Amino acid sequence: MTYSIFGIIILILDIYAIYQLLTSGTSTGAKVIWSLVVAILPVVGLIAWLIAGPRGSAARL
Repeated sequence: MTYSIFGIIILILDIYAIYQLLTSGTSTGAKVIWSLVVAILPVVGLIAWLIAGPRGSAARL
């Protein structure tokens, strides 16, 4: 049961990340690459996107 809830939370966060990617102003190539990373590696891709994604790099400036 715990794994099911964890999986659903990861799925929701991945959908949110992909939605944010697709509606961002970044280039099409970056959108495709980030979307593939998040879809293929759900947990690692989500963490990487949160840290180094388009908003992550803009927030550090």
